[in-house]
Amino acid sequence: MTNQQDQKLATATLGTGCFWCTEAVFQKLAGVHTVVSGYSGGHVENPTYEEVCAKTTGHAEVVQITFDPKKISYAELLDVFWRNHETTTPNRQGNDVGPQYRSAIFFHDAEQEAIARRSFAETDASDLWPNPLVTEISSFEVFYPAEDYHQKYFERVGGRNPYCTFVVKPKVDKFKKAFKDKLKTA
Repeated sequence: MTNQQDQKLATATLGTGCFWCTEAVFQKLAGVHTVVSGYSGGHVENPTYEEVCAKTTGHAEVVQITFDPKKISYAELLDVFWRNHETTTPNRQGNDVGPQYRSAIFFHDAEQEAIARRSFAETDASDLWPNPLVTEISSFEVFYPAEDYHQKYFERVGGRNPYCTFVVKPKVDKFKKAFKDKLKTA
């Protein structure tokens, strides 16, 4: 068995609105090693959740995904990305409103940028969404992990939180149905 240091892992940083929803989906994909909720795309160093929610930091709620590109490609991650959040409404995901909930791809290198831009164009030209995409595609600069209580939130809290029951769980269920061939096995 190969240890994690011998594997060539890659990183993706994506914003799809509430990071509780995003983390709950991506952590179930085969080939994904870790998913960390956090903040990126802004100008304030080490922001807190409260500061990000105040809409003055420029940061989006994101997840940083460490994955094995031999098991799941960046393009496949983007396929999940496009299908699991509203990519046509600026600064909004359902009832979550503000720049911190924007749809965003923060690419880590030229190859990721090319894949993201191609994927954007193909998705925008498809009939997946009835309106034009508004997803931001920007160069990754820095990632700040969110507070510990945000990590693996849906996994820990689940049905004890109404937001998880009515927003996160339906997204996870829809994802599991659409991507059942890409899920981790027990």
